[in-house]
Amino acid sequence: MQIRVARPTNDLARAVEFYRDLVGLAVLSEFRDHDGFSGAIFGLPDASRQLELVSHRGATPAPTSEDQLVLYLGSLAEVATVAGRLAAAGFPPREPANPYWTRDAAQCFVDPDGYWLVLSPSYR
Repeated sequence: MQIRVARPTNDLARAVEFYRDLVGLAVLSEFRDHDGFSGAIFGLPDASRQLELVSHRGATPAPTSEDQLVLYLGSLAEVATVAGRLAAAGFPPREPANPYWTRDAAQCFVDPDGYWLVLSPSYR
């Protein structure tokens, strides 16, 4: 079984830079103006688990604090590495609405579209 989770973006180029360059996800494929849709597909970390960012003309729904992408990175060192890149690029850590993530020693960020990115040192 494979899984792909898709979500909208208002600024595809900026979102791709965030997830590719700062978070370090590999771009598996991209598409441009396919019936009015453009997007990028990332491996999490490989093609068996995917995140698709989709841009389409029109309004994009506003995310909530529960619209989260949680990456279980496996160590505090890896969380610190990715969190450092994000903070250096102007994305400071944010206090999550759910206190579980603080107890888990996760670092939380908000991406360019307002979606939450949770970097957990755990493996689940």
